[in-house]
Amino acid sequence: MTETLTLATRGSDLALKQAETVRDALATRRREVEIRRVKTRGDQIPDELIHRLGRVGAFVRALDEEVLAGDADLAVHSMKDVPTEGGDDLVVAGVPDRAPAGDVLVHPDGQSFSTLPSGAVVGTGSLRRTAQIAAARPDLVVEPIRGNVDTRIEKLLAPGLQAEHERRLVASGDAAAMTADADDRGEDDTPADDGAETPDDDPAETFERSVEEWFDSLSELERSAMERRAETEYDALVLAEAGLQRSGLYDDARMSRLPPAEFVPAAGQGAIAVTATDPDVVETVRSAVDHPRTRVATTVERTVLAELNGGCVAPIGVSAGVRGEHVHTRVRVLSTDGTDEVSATRDLPIRSHAAAAAAFAADLAERGAADLIAAARAAVDDPDDDAVGGGEAVAGGDDADV
Repeated sequence: MTETLTLATRGSDLALKQAETVRDALATRRREVEIRRVKTRGDQIPDELIHRLGRVGAFVRALDEEVLAGDADLAVHSMKDVPTEGGDDLVVAGVPDRAPAGDVLVHPDGQSFSTLPSGAVVGTGSLRRTAQIAAARPDLVVEPIRGNVDTRIEKLLAPGLQAEHERRLVASGDAAAMTADADDRGEDDTPADDGAETPDDDPAETFERSVEEWFDSLSELERSAMERRAETEYDALVLAEAGLQRSGLYDDARMSRLPPAEFVPAAGQGAIAVTATDPDVVETVRSAVDHPRTRVATTVERTVLAELNGGCVAPIGVSAGVRGEHVHTRVRVLSTDGTDEVSATRDLPIRSHAAAAAAFAADLAERGAADLIAAARAAVDDPDDDAVGGGEAVAGGDDADV
């Protein structure tokens, strides 16, 4: 007899891909896994800031309720969205091998962070990334952006592609395009007779490829961007590398990795958590998908976050990696404007990694991290809600941050 397990997940493309990796790892000849799509509170309130929503597990709770109610056997989450405080009878049954945990800069031409010109506009939905960008390059302008990975990249590419398309149409002599261009600028297309040089006096641009050939050469992502109207023009974006990888956009986006010492990722970034409550399901998941080194590293990161009590209200980066008998751990706590920080690295003994992580966090708190977190918490409109979330503070709980 074939056993069937029901797996709850959000319905976004990236969430489904994460769920599919777990399904494939669990499925055997004697076990089938069905995916159940669930709309979460975070999905239902898209304009709410996630540093408020995340504090009550807005992108996690609805999935776990399916498990608790018996409508699903397990749920798949982005680890960074899972609250650090325990609750109910749920267990993180499995932590699969982690994707790259760091952040990347996406630029239409592949430009690096250090070479961005002063005043360049960088899009991010994360309080942590905003503070880290401000600390590294206070001359840059940071603007919020929301949406899943493909949506954000389309918003980045749209203005440049649309302008390029218009130039090619004009060069081809498309009168409709030239009229539309004038209408967009609110100009009268009647030629001026004031002796001034007009565009007709300039040498016409020439292109080797026709408009159709150029358009046919675009990727599907670029074609989708052509149809998008972006309210803000961004020069670059900062995203999670794992989000690009799991979305299948790694090769489509021109990106460069950001230095991990400055851009310390969110606790759990790049990792997946599989939650369950039934002991037999827990054991099945653990034996099939759990990756011990990833579990140790994310346990350290989440312990530091929980002990600092920063959750989703402060710019906190925590990164850990197993190195032999130790867990190399880096923590960076910033003020929201990036002007002040408390940071340190420490090699924690793997045999007592959770206790050592808690002690490390306590030392950081005494050094001033607690004051920075308190100041950030005071800026949140709902200071009486003391629930600690595991998710990174971002404007919009979408799939650019996994």
